[in-house]
Amino acid sequence: MITVEDWAEIRRLYRSEKLSQAAIARQLALSRNTVAKALRSEAPPRYERRRAPMSAWAQV
Repeated sequence: MITVEDWAEIRRLYRSEKLSQAAIARQLALSRNTVAKALRSEAPPRYERRRAPMSAWAQV
């Protein structure tokens, strides 16, 4: 998963610097699919927290 900073950098490099998706992937050491996905998304990635597993005591 990429960070919000990575997402912003990908979009900046693509829009301002006019780099290709492959060049961005090489520069940031990410896969081309990750770069393409970041460019498709309108909003930055969100961290989704996992639910804590129920303890045995909670079921009693």
